[in-house]
Amino acid sequence: MGVLLERRDGVGVVTIDLPERRNSLTLEMSAQLVQHVSDCEADDGVSAIVVTGAPPAFCAGADLTALGEAREDGLRAIYAGFLAVAKSSLPTIAAVNGAAVGAGLNLALACDVRLAGPSARFDARFLQLGLHPGGGMTWMVQRLVGPQTATAMTLFGQVLDADEAVRTGLALRKVDDVVAAAVELAQPAVKAPRDLVLATKRTLRTTAAYDRHDDAVETELVAQLASMDTPAFAELLAAMRARISRQA
Repeated sequence: MGVLLERRDGVGVVTIDLPERRNSLTLEMSAQLVQHVSDCEADDGVSAIVVTGAPPAFCAGADLTALGEAREDGLRAIYAGFLAVAKSSLPTIAAVNGAAVGAGLNLALACDVRLAGPSARFDARFLQLGLHPGGGMTWMVQRLVGPQTATAMTLFGQVLDADEAVRTGLALRKVDDVVAAAVELAQPAVKAPRDLVLATKRTLRTTAAYDRHDDAVETELVAQLASMDTPAFAELLAAMRARISRQA
């Protein structure tokens, strides 16, 4: 019982593994999620993180009984797991193989990209449980799907299946084997220089807050010049020149 970490083809595959409770997050499991994200970031052999759940669910949310009387401390402890994913320096992919509910929806939203399996369901469900949304859910979902779909999900209880998630932009695409597809999707990041991947993700976060194209140009210029001074770029450039010489 808990959260598992497997390293596969340069990707850290993090699996929430409590299928009999539909992978509801306990405080301990949230702490394990934080630790696994940290372990992946510290491992030079890992260049991306895939988050999934043991079938049949992705994550049914927080185990409300685990919160007890902790109130704010308990809520923040639950938040910590998906916030670690949201703040990760590595690229992250949610392999949504079933229901993503409440805090489980937050976990999917926290990832950079979402792939939806045939049985994926994206369900806010906070109001139906008598709870106000938490963990930044309203901010994350509006940025991804816009105010209308976000309102339908949050206030009107609309549940998005895989096809609707793709249509609204919540998921990148629908696939049969979400974990395998997610690991395959991550391979260009695995094959690229790790420092360059980290720098590019930092830039994506930085420029997302800009209003002006010119500001993005200047930010990217600094990072691009730095990348041109790396051994990895020198090796790739030398290899390209060698290929051109052989073809001449």
